[in-house]
Amino acid sequence: MEILAKLFEQHFHVPVAQLQPLQGELGGSGRKIIRLTGPNVRAVGILYGVREENVAFLEFSRHFRHRGLPVPEIYIEDLDRGAYLEEDLGDTSLFEFLSRNRKGEKISPAAVEAYRRVIATLPRFQIEAARDLNYDVCYPRASFDRQSITWDLNYFKYYFLRLAGIPFNEQALEDDFNRLTEFLLSAQRDYFLYRDFQSRNVMLRDGQPFFLDYQGGRKGALHYDVASLLFDAKADLPSELRQLLLDHYLETVARFGGPKRDDFMRHYYAYVYIRIMQALGAYGFRGFYERKAHFLQSVPYALKNLRWLLHNVALPIAVPTLLEAFHSMLASEKLQGLASEADNLVVRIVSFSFHRGLPRDESGNGGGFVFDGRSLPNPGREERFRSLTGKDATVIDYLNRQPSVHQFLASVMSLVDASVANYRQRGFKHLMVSFGCTGGQHRSVYLAEQLAKHLRGAGVESVVEHRELERTAGTPHTSAVRSRASRA
Repeated sequence: MEILAKLFEQHFHVPVAQLQPLQGELGGSGRKIIRLTGPNVRAVGILYGVREENVAFLEFSRHFRHRGLPVPEIYIEDLDRGAYLEEDLGDTSLFEFLSRNRKGEKISPAAVEAYRRVIATLPRFQIEAARDLNYDVCYPRASFDRQSITWDLNYFKYYFLRLAGIPFNEQALEDDFNRLTEFLLSAQRDYFLYRDFQSRNVMLRDGQPFFLDYQGGRKGALHYDVASLLFDAKADLPSELRQLLLDHYLETVARFGGPKRDDFMRHYYAYVYIRIMQALGAYGFRGFYERKAHFLQSVPYALKNLRWLLHNVALPIAVPTLLEAFHSMLASEKLQGLASEADNLVVRIVSFSFHRGLPRDESGNGGGFVFDGRSLPNPGREERFRSLTGKDATVIDYLNRQPSVHQFLASVMSLVDASVANYRQRGFKHLMVSFGCTGGQHRSVYLAEQLAKHLRGAGVESVVEHRELERTAGTPHTSAVRSRASRA
């Protein structure tokens, strides 16, 4: 982070007063995103080691801003060290705004209007700004071509179908993939394809949308990006709203001289399918292969979209083996188990050390509660406890005998219980609660375990992660142990 602070001072001519890791934006990218604040100024800093992606993002950002499009201003960069500063667009993504303005299938007019603004802005990137865009900086491909499609289909086949235990005939599936690829490539593909156009990559500031994370952009068809947004799994848009937004998009595209509606619709649902398959491949890789369970929470929503497609859409090409695989996915007990879990609120509880920064919120919902346990008596100061953790009986007994610990937990549980009740009523699926202490070994671990025990007793599902203990043990700190409330 030292290079980001140096860039900040170089650009703004004031020192950095605060550095704050931003959570939820990273997903599986590996980038570090830091908010830097100084006297009356702030910026977002990016640290990422893939130079080609950084070059693409910076080049596209400057081109889009020159065209008057809503993207962050780039303040300063150091490509040799994989660092740059950009405009801070705030904390409200389209996904977060949607989550706060819906109750199940009922979405507020304000959220619908936000989507309408986003969908009407997209063609400006795809058509208007694409005319003189430098595609030479695209990474890893300059276009969404046969190779790109093959990568996505194989990602789905090997990291989702295989790991989910879905049977298929390899050659027959390859034949279907080839037919699908040829059909996709027959669409007009002279537009800018954003590649990852979903609700977490759009920020809302004063009601206006700003676009992020287009570093994977390339030349391609219009269909892919609008399919990405409207069938964004965890956004879970109702089918009626998806159609209204698609109609609004096509009206806007027509004003920019894009394809006619019938020509567009011929290929549209084929692109919806490949986008869903690409997303499922990513969920499978992160969830089944890397065993990061939170990525699998999106699978049920993707399956819901597939079920709708299978009942409402007929592709103009024959892909019988692929459709059979989709039906097998919907009938899979393993995947149905994920679906039943997704119907419930899951509370993610994390213990951590403040010295290593706040835990990342992989759900995209902003991080939830963060409680500071450093005001409580510290077992780590006593020699007899130093090699132990907050899960050991003697440490538990020590903390159980401290009145201040019980007062602290009573306050925590009151706050969390109120949120759990509210989140369940509103149909929310995720709540994050983090406990920090000095070393992340004793007090925070104990507090996390006590809250999990309390929630289990109330029938609330929880995932407990002890970040520093798991790091010491050599396991990924995002690995999770799910605690299930007993069911009759």
